[in-house]
Amino acid sequence: MDNIGYLLADAARLLRRRFDQQVRIHGVTGPQARLLLILNANGGQTQAFYADQMEVEPITLCRMVDRLEEARLVERRPSPTDRRARQLLLTSEGQSRIAELRKDVDVLIDDMMQGLSQQEHESLMHLLQVIRANLGPQDTHQEAAHG
Repeated sequence: MDNIGYLLADAARLLRRRFDQQVRIHGVTGPQARLLLILNANGGQTQAFYADQMEVEPITLCRMVDRLEEARLVERRPSPTDRRARQLLLTSEGQSRIAELRKDVDVLIDDMMQGLSQQEHESLMHLLQVIRANLGPQDTHQEAAHG
């Protein structure tokens, strides 16, 4: 199919599949690895924050965190500002996995960009940033006016 939406979605699907295959050797699934990488970048947020970042239901994230906690890769701590909420943090063992996961990401990106020149790579990055901006959150005033 030559539809740009289909091609983007299918490329993303294949990227997720390959990422999942690569990280399984480290004892985590693709979504779990993604959560670890997000935690590395933004540790100490609430579970609700991470559910939103990963676009999963809170119960789905909770089960994922249960498994990662059992594997001693993450820990839950009470939030200092909301007694009902829990913060998520990487453990030292979780932090040690980050370097491995980053290597997997680097290999995956190299494979994905194979056959593209540096100029094509830069153009693709620019174009994807424009598309992301076009599809990102819209001004709520505009939505209400047209809604």
